[in-house]
Amino acid sequence: MKKLAVLFAFGALLGVAGAATAADKVALPKGYEKWEKSKARVEPDKKSMFYGIHYIYVDKKAMKAYQSGGSYPEGATFVAVNYSIKQEGGKQVPGKKTMIVVMKRDKKQQATGGWQFAGFTPEGKPSGLDPARDCFGCHEKDAKDRNYVISKYADFK
Repeated sequence: MKKLAVLFAFGALLGVAGAATAADKVALPKGYEKWEKSKARVEPDKKSMFYGIHYIYVDKKAMKAYQSGGSYPEGATFVAVNYSIKQEGGKQVPGKKTMIVVMKRDKKQQATGGWQFAGFTPEGKPSGLDPARDCFGCHEKDAKDRNYVISKYADFK
């Protein structure tokens, strides 16, 4: 009985490790800068995780659902790129890149609403962002009724 309990605990631990590894496998998509890009969005609150100026890139798989508000197909991907705010000629303009975040439709990711989330440094290296704590909490709170997508197609007009 004791061996069975140890094996069960070990299996559970491997399952958790496997789930963490799966979440870590979200890669920064190559060529995302060529996808359709939103207007600049400014977040002036220095206490916000998204303080700065950011742009959202949407791949072709996601765009149709994004426009219509429909259901997103498997693999639909969003990339948000944040920059610090720089003052130039009295205007707020993008400064240095501060982070990159990816949101990719993966219905197997039930703990995060069927989406994988990943954060990257300005250089494109994994940042160690916790998908459930650092991403999904806000998406669940702010956009549950929009398939957990916080931004809106109106951000592109």
